[in-house]
Amino acid sequence: MILFQKKKTEMVSPTSALPGRDAPIPSAATHFVNGTPLNYDVPEGMEQAMFGMGCFWGVERMFWKVPSVWSTSVGYAAGYTPNPTYEEVCSGQTGHNEVVRVIFDPAKVTYDELLRVFWEGHDPTQGMRQGNDRGTQYRSGIYIYSDAQRAAAETTKAEFQPRLNEAGFGEVTTEILSAPDYYFAEDYHQQYLAKNPGGYCGIGGTGVTCPLGTGVA
Repeated sequence: MILFQKKKTEMVSPTSALPGRDAPIPSAATHFVNGTPLNYDVPEGMEQAMFGMGCFWGVERMFWKVPSVWSTSVGYAAGYTPNPTYEEVCSGQTGHNEVVRVIFDPAKVTYDELLRVFWEGHDPTQGMRQGNDRGTQYRSGIYIYSDAQRAAAETTKAEFQPRLNEAGFGEVTTEILSAPDYYFAEDYHQQYLAKNPGGYCGIGGTGVTCPLGTGVA
């Protein structure tokens, strides 16, 4: 059991990852909560962001509740296996993280405000786990789409670290990477907690306030 848990929290190598498949796995066509299309398009005037914070069910709900977020979806990113399934990701043999992709109107909600939700919404110091959920798919990650997003992510990380230290937490383990390929998760994962209001969330923050942006309730 201990060996199995260790393997789940160690990144698989590119040569050892599962082979995956050429075709995307089926997913939902529209957002269960607001009806927006779930595809790779970003409407004119909108921007996209991507975050990994642990189990993506609870994380997605945090972001679809943010005012002026246009759409959200859950999927798999930052791994090696093309078009992975949920079971494959959970095996730890694809390298993917469970992530949420956010489409937002930057004229109405800033990227810094989304970063506030990110930093305050989970514990970014836990490495390859989040709470009781252990595995590489639960790691903390910010996947950036522009130089401006990278600068904001790095700056807010540096600003948040002293607050965490003061509260008794360790070093931030969040990976900050250029946005990798994103694969939509299966239909039943999309907006899971709207379809299953009593479902498992598994996300808990540190209680530490991030000193940036204007705050989002």
